[in-house]
Amino acid sequence: MKKLALFTLVSILLSLNALSQDFGISASFFLPKNGYFSAPISPLSIRGVSLASAGIFSIDIGGSLYRMSGMSITTNEPIDTRKPMVGPFFNVMVPLEAVISLGSKNTVFLIKGGGFAFYNFGTKLNYGNIDRAMLNYLDLEIANSDFTFTNNIGFGYEFGLELIQYLNRQFGITLGANYYVGGAKLNLQGTVKGVDANSLVSSTSVDLSDAKLDYTGLEISIGLIFSSGRRR
Repeated sequence: MKKLALFTLVSILLSLNALSQDFGISASFFLPKNGYFSAPISPLSIRGVSLASAGIFSIDIGGSLYRMSGMSITTNEPIDTRKPMVGPFFNVMVPLEAVISLGSKNTVFLIKGGGFAFYNFGTKLNYGNIDRAMLNYLDLEIANSDFTFTNNIGFGYEFGLELIQYLNRQFGITLGANYYVGGAKLNLQGTVKGVDANSLVSSTSVDLSDAKLDYTGLEISIGLIFSSGRRR
């Protein structure tokens, strides 16, 4: 099931290449909430493929492949999650957006909003930050954690703005920002071995089955766009 989900998302991403009227290269920054800043990358990214349009309105789909440095989790347990506990990992993300296009043929301003699905692979846990969180959660002086988790498809919503300045019919520059709010179930469960202030050694089972990867953050992109000449 997991392999099928990954294959489906990657297939959607790659197949968009054949449908897109605009192709671009970009440097993208991702600043996750309580996570590590992801350095500029040039991801496999196709955006703005119109499924339907009417005047200034359109329904667009796209896809991106990213390498995330680190993201945090959310849980109902009283655990300090202000530092990233998951990462690094690779991420396939597919947005479906409603878009309002304003401006002229040479200068286009896009207002976007919708939902997205994502899947992570090559995922690792950041045990350094997990151990630090367990110190306060279990009132320990020393902690050594061992957790298992599951990768699941995640969902969320996003909204953003984009400015496209065409220099001619085939070439332009883009500057955009999108904010993502989403999550994916992790089903974190494991054991924490530790030593408390009285030098008492313990081994505690920790159930964080409600934990989710916190896919919340700001994406900023700047790049070049190559157009077929057909504009919205």
